[in-house]
Amino acid sequence: MSVYNWLCLLGIPGMLGGLFTFIGVQVKQNRAVKLGLQAILRDRLLQAYHYYKHQGWASYDDKQNVLNLYTQYEVLGPNGIMQRKHNEFLALPDEPPTAGNNLQQIGDGGHVA
Repeated sequence: MSVYNWLCLLGIPGMLGGLFTFIGVQVKQNRAVKLGLQAILRDRLLQAYHYYKHQGWASYDDKQNVLNLYTQYEVLGPNGIMQRKHNEFLALPDEPPTAGNNLQQIGDGGHVA
C-alpha cells in the first residue's frame, strides 16, 4: 500500500472525527449562550416587573420596552411563570395615579399626596 493510500485511509476518518468534535463543541457553546441570554432577559424582566408593580403604573414606552424584551425571551424557549407576570405587568395603568385619588405611604410613616 502506498503512502497516499495510507493517508487517505487514516486522514479522512481523522478529519471527520475532528469536524464532528468541532461541531459538538459549537453546539454546546451555542446552547450555553442561549441559556445565558435567556437568564439575563428573565432577570431584567423580573426587575422591571417588580419595579413597576411597586410603582403602581408603567408608561406606554416602559411597556413597549418590556414587550420587546419579553418577545425575544419567549422565542428562546419555555418561559414558565414569566407569562403570568408579563400579563400582570401589561395590566398596570399607563399613567401615575392622580394626587387626589391615592395616598402612598412612605418609609418614615408620613404620607405623600
